[in-house]
Amino acid sequence: MDVQISTDNALGAFLRDRRCRMDATAFGLPTSRRRTPGLRREEVAQRANVSVTWYTWLEQGRGGAPSADVLDRIARALMLTDVEREHLFLIGLGRPPEVRYRESDEVSPRLQRVIDALTLSPALIKTATWDIVAWNRAASVILADYGAMAPRERNVLRMMFCDPAVRARQTDWESVARFVVATFRAEAVRAGASGSVAALVDELSRASPEFVAMWREKEVGHHGEGTKTLRHPTLGVLSLEYSAFAVDGRPDLSMVVYNPAAPEAAAEVKRLIEAASLG
Repeated sequence: MDVQISTDNALGAFLRDRRCRMDATAFGLPTSRRRTPGLRREEVAQRANVSVTWYTWLEQGRGGAPSADVLDRIARALMLTDVEREHLFLIGLGRPPEVRYRESDEVSPRLQRVIDALTLSPALIKTATWDIVAWNRAASVILADYGAMAPRERNVLRMMFCDPAVRARQTDWESVARFVVATFRAEAVRAGASGSVAALVDELSRASPEFVAMWREKEVGHHGEGTKTLRHPTLGVLSLEYSAFAVDGRPDLSMVVYNPAAPEAAAEVKRLIEAASLG
């Protein structure tokens, strides 16, 4: 038997469901004479600073599409989670809400275990402002000894434009630097972190004329997947294939995993990582 799922007035149904889940006692509201659980429509409207009539119409599927501001206030009034707020916007306006960027360097132990399990593949977690906040053993051996750096020094842009050793390891520094700047610009905006990068942009502008020139070009790019070639102090010129992955529920984070591009290089990388692990 086919099951038909109605999408008529999905917004109203979702609002009613979340309203009825609210605990009136948590807001110091009387619970007597309530025919249904949760908050009344007028109580949600008051918390959201919208008219009772307008909120009632939303639940009834009348009055047209609400504004983003109204949906945002209702989301706060109903104490929606980030996932619920996104769903509210998708069914109410057909698009997700603007991203709320929350600067954080915390990585869950579970996510750390994911990259630690990639014993022969360098992997790292970076923020939208390109701070490296987690890495595995393979990344320390092949890419850089992130554990020996101060947290502030683990920013990819600072390393690229202000660290001569990092610059010397690039086989085509200018091409890599342009890619980093373009991708950094796009990811910061996508994550809603434009305001958070202003200080870093000012700092790099004072430190590097080359950064200033590239930043002014206003190029944008995406990390995606590709090949990175670098000069390794032990292995020599090394080509690594990389893939970038979004971290679900954390728009401020992305994971990048590297693998040797050639079988011969893979064997050398494996020996080096295993030797470092024994040491």
